[in-house]
Amino acid sequence: MIPLKHRITNTPLSAFGLLACLAIFSSSQATPDTDLASQLSATISETESIPTLASLRKALSEGSITSEEITTKYLERIAVLDQSGPNLRSFISLNPDALVQAKASDRRRRDDRLLGPLDGIPIAIKDNVETSDPIPTTAGSTALMNYFSNKDSPIIESVRNAGAVILGKTNLSQWANFRSTYSVSGWSSVGGQVKNPHILDRTPCGSSSGSAVAVAAGLVTLAIGTETNGSIICPAHTNGVVGFKPTVGLLSTEGIVPISNSQDTAGPIATTVLGAAALMDAMTSSAHDFESELENASVAGKKIGILRFAQGDRDDINAAFERVLGVLRGLGAELTEIGSFPLPDSQFWVDELTVLETEFAALIDRFLSDRKLKSGPQSLTELIEFNQINSAVEMPLFGQEHFLSSLKRAGTNSPEYQSALQNVRRAARSQGIDQLLAIAGSDLLIAPSGPIAPPIDVINGDVWPTRVGVGYLAAVAGYPHITVPMGVVQGMPIGVSFFGASGQDSLVLATAHAWQTASKIFPHPKFVPSAVARENLAQTQRGLDL
Repeated sequence: MIPLKHRITNTPLSAFGLLACLAIFSSSQATPDTDLASQLSATISETESIPTLASLRKALSEGSITSEEITTKYLERIAVLDQSGPNLRSFISLNPDALVQAKASDRRRRDDRLLGPLDGIPIAIKDNVETSDPIPTTAGSTALMNYFSNKDSPIIESVRNAGAVILGKTNLSQWANFRSTYSVSGWSSVGGQVKNPHILDRTPCGSSSGSAVAVAAGLVTLAIGTETNGSIICPAHTNGVVGFKPTVGLLSTEGIVPISNSQDTAGPIATTVLGAAALMDAMTSSAHDFESELENASVAGKKIGILRFAQGDRDDINAAFERVLGVLRGLGAELTEIGSFPLPDSQFWVDELTVLETEFAALIDRFLSDRKLKSGPQSLTELIEFNQINSAVEMPLFGQEHFLSSLKRAGTNSPEYQSALQNVRRAARSQGIDQLLAIAGSDLLIAPSGPIAPPIDVINGDVWPTRVGVGYLAAVAGYPHITVPMGVVQGMPIGVSFFGASGQDSLVLATAHAWQTASKIFPHPKFVPSAVARENLAQTQRGLDL
């Protein structure tokens, strides 16, 4: 999640067909004598042609590629881009059984007994989600480095039953960004600092930073993230990919390191909305068929409320947003302007913190005690003590203010908590998104997803520009929210958000898919070291020779 103090050349991947898929995924592995710089350059240049889920499935179905070949290629790219080269550090661990799972999928395909549409497709899992693979679930902390659950969380069980290959666990903001008020997004003591592949010294945002970066950099096509307040949407926005936060309760949160039972949810991160919908289908293991509902997706006649109060004052972001609105009008959408929205709860952020810290204290105690770790903390109190004893490793950059404050909360039966929960829910639901939809007579709401990603700041923690977007309303309400890339500003991608009422997940996905199909905006990372290293800005740093 985002700390409470700081909320806040386009080529369509879907256009790449079988030939591009084969060109990238059938290239032979470099020999030991290959020049490392040339290998890195070639791997980076491939990024613009990394195939989408649709291309991979087509190639698999036609027998032109195998799951083993796809998985091997991803592992090669991880070695070059994640573990060396720019050192993105988007993965904490790789699954030693990934190739075994891929080969099993290939056998099923040969025997015509596929498990589902994702059979043979590698996916990445945020490292706060339990899996039965021989890799730990750490939440980014050395306190859990030796925790092997040996059991799939329900969403992973569903994905595995659909035939997906578990490629590995992705890095994250430690404890899902709920340890300190001065946290650094994308940093964990286990995985180090995740880097944004577009400009390496800009924040990847969090807490699902590793999942978003892995997808953006072409290290995997699909990834699972989690969100309490912005942890899927923000990293997807800043890394130029699709992130979908479903209605809270649609996906099971069992087996996920918790923060809040009222706001926690898992969700997909993908290059395309279609990919996100396909992963949602695999995770739900229910009657939902989100992907098929995209086939005839249209915004014609859809009423969409424009949240003008949430767009900020940057001309470049607003220009991109206006282009989005122009495309939607051209597709037949009916747009209504909403100019202002005062939060009905004057103590909204105070109440929100009360809710999160109270729920966290109860949930993390239960999570740790239920697992009966052979080594490691079994309560929040023991976790705080662990961090203090191991402060050089766990707290070199920031403290554990949220942990300490959570320990002092009165509990979920206290009048303070109950009042705060009612206040924030009313503000975000009946007097928030529900009211905004009613004011505009709209089916959906739209706004920019956020500001341009700031630099990583290990001294001050996350320091964000003026807030853009209202993702916090959807997070607190528990309503569906999706971000889709809408352009690039100064080398950094920015996203546009679609919001819906509770349970309107299909409508949100379908509208976003229609927009993405029409816009054909798919930002590709350039792996630039810093903003001023960009060619068009380098001269501005040198000044004039007078």
